[in-house]
Amino acid sequence: MRLGDQVLFYHSVTNPAVVGLARVVEEAYQDPTVPDDQRWVVVELEPVMAFDLPVALSQIKSEPLLANLSLIRQSRLSVMPVRPDEFELILKMGQKPMMKPE
Repeated sequence: MRLGDQVLFYHSVTNPAVVGLARVVEEAYQDPTVPDDQRWVVVELEPVMAFDLPVALSQIKSEPLLANLSLIRQSRLSVMPVRPDEFELILKMGQKPMMKPE
């Protein structure tokens, strides 16, 4: 994860869902809570926006265009890449539909 990267923020325990968008403001550094294990790193994020509607894991699994998403294939990953088309689709799924003028 690089400075300025956009991040889909996912709640993974209770009601698994993508709930918003964040941005990387500090790149990876050693996790201070696990100083003796170089494999543990953290990044700093800042919130950008909350989704109008959470995008539930069940919705993601039922969307054919997201079938190759790592979240479905390796659900225990904490951080995973998302292709631009997948990213845009999840963003769209998290927005309320615009009302058509009458």
